[in-house]
Amino acid sequence: MSTTRSTRGAATRKKPAGKKPAGRKPAGRKPTARKSARGKAPTRLSSHTRRASPRRRAQQRMRRAKLLRRIALSVAAVIVVALAAVLIPLGLAHEKPLAICITDPTTFPESGVAGWQGEQLENAATIMQTATALGFGRDGQILGVMTAMGESSLNNIDYGDWETIGFTNPDGSRTTSIGLFQQQHWWGSAEQRMDPATAATLFYERLARVPDWQSMDPSLAIHRVQINVDPTYYTRYASDATAVVDALSSPC
Repeated sequence: MSTTRSTRGAATRKKPAGKKPAGRKPAGRKPTARKSARGKAPTRLSSHTRRASPRRRAQQRMRRAKLLRRIALSVAAVIVVALAAVLIPLGLAHEKPLAICITDPTTFPESGVAGWQGEQLENAATIMQTATALGFGRDGQILGVMTAMGESSLNNIDYGDWETIGFTNPDGSRTTSIGLFQQQHWWGSAEQRMDPATAATLFYERLARVPDWQSMDPSLAIHRVQINVDPTYYTRYASDATAVVDALSSPC
């Protein structure tokens, strides 16, 4: 009797022990729950990423658009500068020079002619017009301009060699030369010698009295009028005087 009870008791006691594995099943589900929880987290992140990606794409598109605009502006600026560098010189090269009118000093080139400019060209124009009025042609104009270049650098100055270097006449008297042609007192009054047109008239009147002056060397012909020390002194101004006369002789 006691043996049977003990066996049954042992069997009865073993049943709860045998149920332990089945009772652990809920505990075994925990990893599954964790896995599912872990699995849901990436799902939420990916959905958040999908929601944010359109914004990022829009921002990227805006950045690209700005960059492209900057590049386009830079390229356009380079093209404009290159075209200007090519077209402006071409335009200037084909631009017709302004006509020079001997009676209008405002048309004289500001850069000058052969190094002579401003008032110097105005005085040369006066000499040329005076020569024309007295019947002298281009050769006579060149001689008159050469003379004024050598005597006063085409400046209507009120002093002469006496004031600058103390130069005297052969008789020892002081020189009284003034004006464009550095004419002394026996040429005329100070007012006449200081007036460019009148001074030029006095010069050409004496040049007309030199026999066969047209066939003479220009500097020698001038020397016969001016009675200077060096007969060849005015030769150095021949090319400049020719350039000035030709430049101012264009039709208005």
